[in-house]
Amino acid sequence: MAVRVAVVYYSATGNVHALADAVAKGAASRGAEVRLRRVPELAPDSAIDANPAWRAHVDATKDSVPEATLADLEWASAYAFGTPTRYGTPSAQLKQFIDTTGGIWQAGVFHSKPATSFTSSINRHGGQESTILSLNNVFYHWGCIIVPPGYTDPLLFAAGGNPYGTSWPSGGGELPDQATLDAANYQGRHLADIAGRLTQA
Repeated sequence: MAVRVAVVYYSATGNVHALADAVAKGAASRGAEVRLRRVPELAPDSAIDANPAWRAHVDATKDSVPEATLADLEWASAYAFGTPTRYGTPSAQLKQFIDTTGGIWQAGVFHSKPATSFTSSINRHGGQESTILSLNNVFYHWGCIIVPPGYTDPLLFAAGGNPYGTSWPSGGGELPDQATLDAANYQGRHLADIAGRLTQA
């Protein structure tokens, strides 16, 4: 059975999108079928237009990255979720999408599937780890098998050595550097490898 990975994310100005793309490419490099999906934007145009980088990213991805659906979650045998940090918790946009999963959760869709997560914030200590831990709370309820990168490859240290999941401090809007993209790519490969082992068990 082929590994099918759904990479589901929310990104305002493009940082988490860059991480999600790297995770997706990492999983695909292991032979997994991958769906890269963004969750719907909830913010009003007035808020988006107040930040040129936000508007530019919304316009750049609205036609190139499909919106996530529950069918994508049913299709997948593994999950990677990405979100910016919002006061140490996931964004409202990603949380709203997750809050629509009650029916498929009750049907057992998520049970025993591996899941991992990644994030970005302006500051290095801006709540990145607590955001990932908050997403893990969802995975506990779903009955997923949480797959963190841990300290399982030396390249993770070049990206800051976050064992919970890839994270990026954007500072003032800088996109993830190569070391962080390499870590995200590795996280996607690691997820696909674990999912492959589970499908063969």
